[in-house]
Amino acid sequence: MSLRVGYVREHFSSPLLQYALADQEKTFTLVECPSGTGQLISRLTNDEIDIAIALTDPLISGIAKGSQAYKLVGSYVSTPLNWAVITGKDSKYKAITDLKDTTIGISRPGSGSQTMAYVMALQQGWDTSSLKFQVNNDIHGLIKSVNDDSTSAFMWEWFTTKPYADSGDVRFIGSVPTPWPSWMIAAHPSAERANPSAVREFLSNLSGYVRSFGSEEQRKSASVEFIKDKFGYPEEDIRAWLKTVAYPSDCAEIQTQVVSDTLRVLEQAGVVSAPEGGFDLAQFFNIEIVKLTSA
Repeated sequence: MSLRVGYVREHFSSPLLQYALADQEKTFTLVECPSGTGQLISRLTNDEIDIAIALTDPLISGIAKGSQAYKLVGSYVSTPLNWAVITGKDSKYKAITDLKDTTIGISRPGSGSQTMAYVMALQQGWDTSSLKFQVNNDIHGLIKSVNDDSTSAFMWEWFTTKPYADSGDVRFIGSVPTPWPSWMIAAHPSAERANPSAVREFLSNLSGYVRSFGSEEQRKSASVEFIKDKFGYPEEDIRAWLKTVAYPSDCAEIQTQVVSDTLRVLEQAGVVSAPEGGFDLAQFFNIEIVKLTSA
């Protein structure tokens, strides 16, 4: 039985898409999750996918809050994600500081769009417990909400939303990069749904496509053309993004410090609360699959 791999159809997923196109034996099936990491976690919980390639912070915070639907098994993108802070085309908001005590749009509870709103609030010195949110499901619902004034702003990856800003549908009023590597890989802990040997093979093969896509040679032309063909972004935006992104050499490795550092920031932001004695990092990983490193 092939693995069901949940993903978000964005430029970051390009190496995964290249792997899927070459997977003649159909060892895995892609399941698109347009609402982002909140939807990925929900589908892991509801037995709709077996593996998720998702944002680091919601994956970690989900386990910290007690989710048993997945464990971390690998890394996908090793550089931060640059989150744009986005408001309506005619809204009154001109800067991040204007957003204090307003309602922020998010895709789903537990999503990266919500987590990063907490991080933004932490940076601004706001009381994170007073943040107000409205769920708007996907990018189209979020754009509608900032233009009908039901929310003040929302946060989404910079290059994904740049076309909407370029066309005048929304405005960027700032950005907040993640203080952690942006994408990780999680799998359901049961061997029936995510057989360890099958997941290890998936991660090993994905690593090859990640290394190829991120190579200096491919970045000059082939990777640019692939993103242009699949996503329709302007070439100058693609080349600008490729200068900012890095992938791991081995997708089956995770640095334990990434998890501990992310938990520390999430705790400061009020997203998670550590149990007495602190978090047990062992609960975050499937050690049958992942290779843990200290640096």
